[in-house]
Amino acid sequence: MPTPLRRRSVLQATGASLGAISLRGFAINKPTAAHFTHGIASGDPLADRVILWTRVLPGSSNAETVPCAWQVATDETFDTIIASGEAIGRAERDYTVKVDAAGLAPGQSYCYRFIANGVISPIGCTRTLPIGAVSEFKMAVASCSNYPQGFFHAYRDIAESELDAVLHLGDYLYEYPVGEYVNPIAEERLGRKVEPEHEILVIEDYRMRHGLYRTDPDLQAAHAAHPWITVWDDHEMMNDTWRAGAENHDEGEGDFFKRIQAARQAYHEWMPIRTGAEGDQGVIYRAFQIGDLADLIMLDTRLTGRDQQLNYGRDIEPAGGLEAFIKDHLNAPERQLLGSTQEQWLEGALLESKARGATWQVLGQQVLMGKLNIPVIPPEELAKLELSEYARPRVEQTQQLAPYGLPSNLDAWDGYPVARERLFAMLSAHATNSISLAGDTHNGWAFNLANQKGEAVGVEWGTPGISSPGLENYVPLPPEQMQALLIGASPELAACDTSQRGWTEVRLTPEAATARWRFVSSVTEPTYQTSAGEPLVTQRNARKLA
Repeated sequence: MPTPLRRRSVLQATGASLGAISLRGFAINKPTAAHFTHGIASGDPLADRVILWTRVLPGSSNAETVPCAWQVATDETFDTIIASGEAIGRAERDYTVKVDAAGLAPGQSYCYRFIANGVISPIGCTRTLPIGAVSEFKMAVASCSNYPQGFFHAYRDIAESELDAVLHLGDYLYEYPVGEYVNPIAEERLGRKVEPEHEILVIEDYRMRHGLYRTDPDLQAAHAAHPWITVWDDHEMMNDTWRAGAENHDEGEGDFFKRIQAARQAYHEWMPIRTGAEGDQGVIYRAFQIGDLADLIMLDTRLTGRDQQLNYGRDIEPAGGLEAFIKDHLNAPERQLLGSTQEQWLEGALLESKARGATWQVLGQQVLMGKLNIPVIPPEELAKLELSEYARPRVEQTQQLAPYGLPSNLDAWDGYPVARERLFAMLSAHATNSISLAGDTHNGWAFNLANQKGEAVGVEWGTPGISSPGLENYVPLPPEQMQALLIGASPELAACDTSQRGWTEVRLTPEAATARWRFVSSVTEPTYQTSAGEPLVTQRNARKLA
């Protein structure tokens, strides 16, 4: 793992660089030959290489290209440089730079930096994946960071933690305009307004929104401190995206597929992700080997093969009633979430993992696999709740369906039960010890996963959101009461937290896998405290939580 000295150096260097420039906007005019306004990042580590990222601006000139050098060293003073090269920031790529730095040793920590016209970027710390016998691997799991909802304190906590990698499971940014899906305190009092002010639609919009997020000092620190492994979810594009449409897109907003193309391009420009062969920006499912300890298998449950989400309010009546809706729509065998191509790839990845003797198969993906049913809220409690204009009709509708044991979120795997059974069959046949990691919901979840026969398949941990509001924002019951109602309605649900923001620490060893939610006390106050939930443990070969 990175040494404390290196991590402190990274954070200090990042803070120093930020203090010298304005953090508003994404194209900051500074009268130097070149400058690094958005920090540095690393990602997609392998045993011998890692992606290095930065954005280098040409300063007051209008240069179309900015040459820069990159260096990887074993020390923060760069006395021992073990890899280096040249790269170019190009206007056509929004002056972002990505380098696949090769020739590194497995399981080692490194420092890296960029240099352009004598200007040195902040220093980053990264780490390659190990080979052979591995006794421990620690990851941060993060999701759902909404800039106008509040501070990114959880990213700072990630930056200051001893970790081997950060997994970001999507909703890295949000597409909404000023005033929509915001915390007024954050937007108005803290000045966390989005740029551009309108909903992002075209490539320039998506680039600007990425740029705004990357001016956040806590996010910059988390990128600088650890290598990241990422997948997108819907808000990097638009709400409730599926392969041919989205809830948050209409004909007046232009061609859907052109908008998707723009979102994907900006994502690949701004994120430290290894872009596919011949510049393929559509396929982001991929696997990482962590020695003999684990295979980390990253999936795309959002865009690649997903059929349109079902909707209780829209689909039950046309289906001919609830029974017909459940039989002919919800349980339709042709409904896809991963798509056939990705399913075949996943089966191959699981077979390879089992063949090489990996202890854990960890699925990093966007949405909950666990069965989460609508809880029945006692009518007298429901009557006392102060529900928002947005929440009231949705809560009242779902409460009418709650007695039937129906899923609460049709955007998750619950909305694709046949596809989930195919996945569970693969895990039962080919995985030795399977773990699902999920984001999207803004809340913490712990599930024992089981197929329709009740046979144990594995476990799932869902991570709290970095800043996006959780269930408490919509159904303001006391957290303990909400937890009891949810667990009572969902037999596979072992634990949950529906009221706090943060991230999840996952520790893998040959004997056990442990998750612990880490919470920040506030996202609207400049100072904060951290706390941790109880450990959530699964033992090797148990396929369930201890």
